[in-house]
Amino acid sequence: MKRILHVAVRDFLAIVATKGFLIGLLAAPAMGAVFVVLAPILFDDSGYRIEGEYGVIDPTGRVLSELEAALDPDAVARERAEALRRGLDQVPEAVRGVAGDAVRQSLEEAAAEAAGPPVDVRLTALAANMDVEAAKAWLIAEGEGAQRKALIVIHPDAVAASGPAGELGAYDLYVPPGLDDRDLGFMYRSVREAIVNARVAAHSLERSEIEALLNVPRRPSTTVGPDAERQTVAGLNEFLPLGFMVLMFIGIVSGGQTMLVSTVEEKSSRVVEVLLSAVSPMELMAGKLLGGVAVSLLTIGLYLAIGLALLASFSLFGLFDPWLIPYFVIFFLIGFFVIGSLMLAAGAAVNDMREAGQLQGPLMIIVMVPAFLWPAISRSPDAPFAVVMSYLPPVNSFAMLIRMASTQPPPWWEVWLSIAIGLASVAAAVWAAAKVFRVGLLMYGKPPDLKTLIRWVRAA
Repeated sequence: MKRILHVAVRDFLAIVATKGFLIGLLAAPAMGAVFVVLAPILFDDSGYRIEGEYGVIDPTGRVLSELEAALDPDAVARERAEALRRGLDQVPEAVRGVAGDAVRQSLEEAAAEAAGPPVDVRLTALAANMDVEAAKAWLIAEGEGAQRKALIVIHPDAVAASGPAGELGAYDLYVPPGLDDRDLGFMYRSVREAIVNARVAAHSLERSEIEALLNVPRRPSTTVGPDAERQTVAGLNEFLPLGFMVLMFIGIVSGGQTMLVSTVEEKSSRVVEVLLSAVSPMELMAGKLLGGVAVSLLTIGLYLAIGLALLASFSLFGLFDPWLIPYFVIFFLIGFFVIGSLMLAAGAAVNDMREAGQLQGPLMIIVMVPAFLWPAISRSPDAPFAVVMSYLPPVNSFAMLIRMASTQPPPWWEVWLSIAIGLASVAAAVWAAAKVFRVGLLMYGKPPDLKTLIRWVRAA
């Protein structure tokens, strides 16, 4: 056991003491922090100004005036403020308190900041019977003053239906090349608003009364548990299983690949022959597994701590079941020892990384399977498919953890049955990998095929 620990400590220090590991370990949190800081700057549209000249062909004679009202700078500012209010209503109070200075300010100040520069759009009324092709020529021609950015052709039946079916028309929109998507989105919203207002006025109705009838505020739901009630946080139930699955994927893949690469390098450089003079193949394999799992636990431990700190900062830690952490560690160890031992066997059986890629590919596919199955298992954790996957090694550790983090956790006996199956799969994987590791470690030349690997496993 002492020699196994020496190998484990050697492999652990050889990995974590390098600059590359420290950079890789901190790269993801650092990039996330930089994105949080730079995202408001990179994606800030508050300084973009909507301006230009719009040409309008309105055979109805009713939409143009409504469009002028919709493009009024004060009306646009009010609409933007209302959109901000609706967005703030969907933000949980705890998140709203730490979301930034713009949200903590008064609503009027935040609305003024989010609105950006006032729009500067000039409408040009074109003849109602003007030929569309001639109007297109107007659009691309050089005009005086503001740049021509749109040609809006209102359908004759956009306001009042002309046919017996009672279907209403809409409009056609023509724009010059290279128009910004923000301009295009503003045009769609403004023309729709103008046509709707024209239809309402044509029927002698009040827009405010219609909106009052259609307005049903979306109220937050309350999750009622056996001991307490809490406000439901949208998205948490969906992304919590995904977060655990991603952590397992990162830990297993990074640790497994590290062990595979180190084994291939030691074998190709003949360092493994020196190591085998001091330890047995089984002690070397056990030490590498322990060293690799220690590196992976260090990595996912950091990411898990960051995730829990974020939940606590948003006052959402109370929505998280702390028992998921020890179960996560158990299922992670099961998955790591299964995939990691097979990765070690693949590294011992080949001579270089090119050959290792051929054996590593099927293992990577196995690890990636839960990523494709996550939505189905998370949404229906009690479905027969999810239950079967949680008992099917080597993906059972992923599937059961996803079910436990979902809205309908399985009963405790299913969890421990999956753990028992996982431990049996660990014993089988380590036993088979040990056979391949012992035979292939000192074997050079042509890489073995599947039949050869099976023969090594069956050998005494």
